[in-house]
Amino acid sequence: MNGVIELLLAIIPAALAITLHETAHGYAALAMGDDTAAREGRLSINPLRHIDRVGTIVLPGILIFLQLLTTGRVIFLFGWAKPVPVAAWKFRNPRQGMMVVAAAGPAANFVLAYLGAFALRLVFDWPRGIASLFATLFFNFILANLALGLFNLLPIPPLDGGRIMVGLLPRNLAWQWAKLERIGILLVVVFVFVLPPLLREFGLAFDPVGTALNVVLSRALQIVMRLAGAPISV
Repeated sequence: MNGVIELLLAIIPAALAITLHETAHGYAALAMGDDTAAREGRLSINPLRHIDRVGTIVLPGILIFLQLLTTGRVIFLFGWAKPVPVAAWKFRNPRQGMMVVAAAGPAANFVLAYLGAFALRLVFDWPRGIASLFATLFFNFILANLALGLFNLLPIPPLDGGRIMVGLLPRNLAWQWAKLERIGILLVVVFVFVLPPLLREFGLAFDPVGTALNVVLSRALQIVMRLAGAPISV
């Protein structure tokens, strides 16, 4: 499989996972009375409407470059899209409403991962060449959705898990936790993507978030595959 096809088989599933994740937020908000995302054209499966310069272009680009440089292939791809606009004041209970909207993104990813696993089960009856191509595509789609859904459940605003925490915590503590949103994405980038590889250069193995996510991702992959009756590996 040449490099261009390998790259497309990594980028397309990741773009779909990110786009549908954000669209799910918008539809959840719409269902509860907020049509902001709809009016701004964000209830769309067109990835171009959801591009974020850092999360959709810079970070995935760096991950692709580093993987091609070190392994010659793209094994893992991650990123995020421009957040869907939500007017929480339109909800009957803004704090709990935002919690539901936040949960909709990861929930959509987990459903999509299952659908991808179900589709993967079917391709093995196809001719060998095309079966191999689509098996890789669907497997990458499953991984992209599981990784995106699980990562976003980290309880740090503005990640979905952080907003879910704000909805669950007592009011006073919730407002304090919500203040992390100003620096939350910076904390995530530094402690998850920058600090671990930097420390590794000095012989220090410190990547608690990455290690935990890898363990949970592996377990989630096994569960989804078994539920769909698909093979564990491709």
